[in-house]
Amino acid sequence: MDFTRRRLLTGSKPPVRPPWAMPEARFLDLCTACGDCIRACPHGLLRHGAGRYPVIEPARGGCDFCGNCAARCRPGALRAGLAAADAFAWRARPGTACLAHRAVECRVCGEACAAGAIRFARQAGGPARPRVEPAECTGCGQCLASCPANAIELEAA
Repeated sequence: MDFTRRRLLTGSKPPVRPPWAMPEARFLDLCTACGDCIRACPHGLLRHGAGRYPVIEPARGGCDFCGNCAARCRPGALRAGLAAADAFAWRARPGTACLAHRAVECRVCGEACAAGAIRFARQAGGPARPRVEPAECTGCGQCLASCPANAIELEAA
């Protein structure tokens, strides 16, 4: 069954692939599930997912775009040599579980964002709320890993 049809029927979210992954159908055609990319990640962010295909767990920490995973990918499912901005097909988005929605001042996600993509918009009568600049967000996941409320979500870019 086509992966996009399966997702439509089951309502499941697409897997979060390692940086520089080919589009999902092409990735599944090329990837041999050998695990070389997983072993190459110095931060332990990659693991085996469904079908033993690699997935990244951004909640464990942010990707620093070292490129080790892509460099080790012999079948070419991960494209080596691309810029960090092209590594992921998603961007971060603060959700409604954000502490600012509960009148709690928190700027942890902004402090964790090396790209400086998270800005804080003042709110009348409450703390500033985070806002992600999609053009500046790399999708690295560091904000997701640092959020004390697990309020950051990843959405297609």
